[in-house]
Amino acid sequence: MSSGYSSLEEDAEDFFFTARTSFFRRAPQGKPRSGQQDVEKEKETHSYLSKEEIKEKVHKYNLAVTDKLKMTLNSNGIYTGFIKVQMELCRPPQTSPNSGKLSPSSNGCMNTLHISSTNTVGEVIEALLKKFLVTESPAKFALYKRCHREDQVYACKLSDREHPLYLRLVAGPRTDTLSFVLREHEIGEWEAFSLPELQNFLRILDKEEDEQLQNLRRRYAAYRHKLQEALREVWKPD
Repeated sequence: MSSGYSSLEEDAEDFFFTARTSFFRRAPQGKPRSGQQDVEKEKETHSYLSKEEIKEKVHKYNLAVTDKLKMTLNSNGIYTGFIKVQMELCRPPQTSPNSGKLSPSSNGCMNTLHISSTNTVGEVIEALLKKFLVTESPAKFALYKRCHREDQVYACKLSDREHPLYLRLVAGPRTDTLSFVLREHEIGEWEAFSLPELQNFLRILDKEEDEQLQNLRRRYAAYRHKLQEALREVWKPD
């Protein structure tokens, strides 16, 4: 079972892992990050709670932590901390030949990520896939939150724009109250497939439709032949 520690910092230009593998996500050259975009993203993240509420919750969160994975509140109001994501993949995903012994398909594989309050669900999914050198599109995967209430377990898929660390802060550090799970999209969610895959599905459907039409034509041709023979027998001169 893997429990790789990962770091995904939004206030740095690079997203990086500090165990076994490393990857870097840099802004494309010639297209520097817009300061206005950062401001808007920060506003969106902190629209849930005021700065004083965040400060109070971070303090209470750290008092309840038992595994030393505390949160840190920065002077700009952005806080950083840790989330644990359990891998629950039904099938082995496509990985790079250089992926080595990493096994993202292992049931129950747990990963600890160090992230910022500005990091979104989409960024967390991308980071996990890059850690395991998964070559499939992040759109094929979804992050779920698992809640435990009154001996019942509820799983809810998170949207790509939600912020996992905010959910962790509000729920507290106990994973038996809230935990995160990475899964494949449910069957039938076509947006999870790439354009070439969808085009291939269409070709298969066209082929099956053509085969069904040919079978139908053969059946009706046989019926027509039998009917014509019956008519010839009826009108056969005595």
